[in-house]
Amino acid sequence: MNAPAQTIAQPKTYLAVLLILSLTHLLNDLMQSLIPAIYPIIKDTYSLDFVQIGMITLTFQIAGSLLQPVVGYVTDKHPMPYSTVVGMTFTLAGLVGLAYASSYAFILASVACIGIGSSIFHPEATRMARYASGGRQGLAQGLFQVGGQAGGALGPLLAALVVVPRGQASLSWFSALALLAMVLMVWTAGKHTAIRNQIEAAKAALSGAGRMHAPHPGKTVVLGLTVLTLLMFSKNAYVESFRSFYTFYLIERFDVSIPVSQLMLFVFLVSSAAGALIGGIVGDRIGRYRIIWISVLGPLPFTLLLPYADFFWTGVLTVTINLIMASAFASILIYAMELVPSRIGLVGGLFYGLNFGLGGIAAAILGGLADSIGIEEVYRICSFLPLAGLLTWMLPRIEEGR
Repeated sequence: MNAPAQTIAQPKTYLAVLLILSLTHLLNDLMQSLIPAIYPIIKDTYSLDFVQIGMITLTFQIAGSLLQPVVGYVTDKHPMPYSTVVGMTFTLAGLVGLAYASSYAFILASVACIGIGSSIFHPEATRMARYASGGRQGLAQGLFQVGGQAGGALGPLLAALVVVPRGQASLSWFSALALLAMVLMVWTAGKHTAIRNQIEAAKAALSGAGRMHAPHPGKTVVLGLTVLTLLMFSKNAYVESFRSFYTFYLIERFDVSIPVSQLMLFVFLVSSAAGALIGGIVGDRIGRYRIIWISVLGPLPFTLLLPYADFFWTGVLTVTINLIMASAFASILIYAMELVPSRIGLVGGLFYGLNFGLGGIAAAILGGLADSIGIEEVYRICSFLPLAGLLTWMLPRIEEGR
């Protein structure tokens, strides 16, 4: 009787699984981050305006958002660990299509395929990370996030080193990374099946002992998810102003070259990776509620200064802002999972979907504003977005680690 009880009380953290999941997340997000990284190239090649650039982002992120809650809902009832391999197949097809796209419509179709691939990958991979966490949810989601953020950071750097000098067709070279990701996903899927069986057995034992927690009241769940969604929108709108338009801002304001602007975007995204990991680990220690307060409202003084800074201080402020702001997502995701602990796939799909969809909507809006009032004025307006962090006060205080 003592051995099973000890197993339940002290669940094992599968660090190797978490690291491989982080690596697959890196590869997935690296390939999708090549989309905004090549915007300066295709803008000139196809004579696109900022609205059309924003529509590319919107197409990709809507395709990457609509399916995610559906995939999560289905896999909550019927786990499909090997679905991640199917998702990577879509990404591979979209990447090759983007490399040889000959028209704006073909570009939109290709980025939609990449978005569909991400929508299939994230819900099941999020569930894998939670099961492999051994109760250390912040560490697990932080590691998973740092992989995605690192991949997003490498995309602009590789675009500057490979795609800019060699042209759009060189995107096809990255198909080798998609094949590597498929191999790793097969391994993690096998491990996930074994871990899930152990977790389900532990749940059954806890249920039999009468130790399972009652679900949160419906009003608490609705209020919590609504506030988290609004916080996500404010965060994503600000981050998207960098992800899609930062290179144009630097070129227009400081007259830098495309490679320099890509390098600055890389620095911005690297700070995002560091912030995601730090936020997850610190959240395990001080709680998700405090981390959300700090990460959403905390960057406000720096965002207000950014539009008036010179090139050097723009780089410093950019890193500082994203280091703080990126720490939010892991805590927001875990907070949502604690609100609805029986729907991990649905929550993962919903919030990754929100990450894509809200970012896409923000990109389209910001693209229209940039065409009408100028890119520099857009950054002045966006500097007030962290004020939305005051909404954190409305989050219900739930017991963590339920």
